[in-house]
Amino acid sequence: MSIPPPPGTHDPGQPQQPQGPYQAPPPVPYPPQYGVYGQPPYQTWGQGYSPFNRPAPVNGLAIASLVLGVLCFLPAAGLVLGIIALVQIKRRGERGKGLAIGGTVMSSIGLVLWALVLATGAAHDAWEGFEEGTTNSVSVPVGVGECFDAPGAQDGYTYDIDVVPCDGEHDGEAFAVFDLRKGADYPDDSYPGETHVTDIADDRCYPLLDRYAMDPWAVPEDVDVYYFTPTEESWAVGDREITCFFGNTDEDATLTGSLRNDASMLDADQEAFLKAGRALDAALAQEPLDYPEQDLKSNTDWAGDVEDGLAAQAAALRAHEWPAAAERPVAALVKDVEAARKEWAKAAAADDADTFYAHYDSGYEFIDDAATVTAREALGLATTPPSYDDYGDGAGDGGRGGNLDV
Repeated sequence: MSIPPPPGTHDPGQPQQPQGPYQAPPPVPYPPQYGVYGQPPYQTWGQGYSPFNRPAPVNGLAIASLVLGVLCFLPAAGLVLGIIALVQIKRRGERGKGLAIGGTVMSSIGLVLWALVLATGAAHDAWEGFEEGTTNSVSVPVGVGECFDAPGAQDGYTYDIDVVPCDGEHDGEAFAVFDLRKGADYPDDSYPGETHVTDIADDRCYPLLDRYAMDPWAVPEDVDVYYFTPTEESWAVGDREITCFFGNTDEDATLTGSLRNDASMLDADQEAFLKAGRALDAALAQEPLDYPEQDLKSNTDWAGDVEDGLAAQAAALRAHEWPAAAERPVAALVKDVEAARKEWAKAAAADDADTFYAHYDSGYEFIDDAATVTAREALGLATTPPSYDDYGDGAGDGGRGGNLDV
């Protein structure tokens, strides 16, 4: 805090007035009172103080010149400020000549270095190196099958990903990573918008889920699908990567253990059983958003797709040669699949909403019923049916997932 000059002392910036005999100036409070953002001023000391031989102020341009010279930032400005500061110091009697000279010299050196950089093309190489480093830093450093912690991800954005062992507690487990494709996913290099990027992640993460977790019954009900997507800022430096991962639906809860159950972890019979139901699972996930009363045709068309999925499942189950312990359970399941197929065929041919609902309800009774549980148990697969209510409101929302920007 600088001390204001006593009344009557000479201001270096004003013409000098004739002086009379010296008279001690009256004491002034020290320090002066300052208000802080509308608050009452600080209390002053109880005893006044007036210093003698007050030093001349330091020239501000000299300080600015030195700072610009040290940082090598805008060296031309630092050189100009240094020259102006030297002129002002000489005229006003201010301090800071050494600062001004130092700033002038260092700014001059900075100008020479900038000229060399521009002449040799080193600036372009340096920017490319910086851009590459930034791109690597904004891309989420998580590979398929890795588990991680993402502090602050509950807020929808995360900037810090820590890969951790899957055996312990963790926030997420990556099951797919892919890059957006220019032309197919976005027309040019401009950011296509958060909604567009999120829609792509939603459409492509779920099909990739089957490769990593082939058995949806083995995924706990409190686990959902999420994804990391580029932000507008990371897009500008080349980030095009989307990471699909499992996360807990409770933001205060974590995951424990890996959810991976791909072909490498299944035997041939288990893999055949799960593949047989893929067409049906895909059809069920496309249930229309509109009720039959609102759009009967879209619902009857969807019922036809479910019927086709059931037909594919029955054919695949019949085609495989099952171990002895699973033959009868699988045969019983095939009977239920055929019964369900008949109900869904009637729903597809319904002329009104009431008829549709009647066969819709009957057909759903055969989906994941007791026969399915028995067959799964015989093959050593998970036996707790998933809750389809957790899969969203229909095809229009693409399932259950959500996005996290990075």
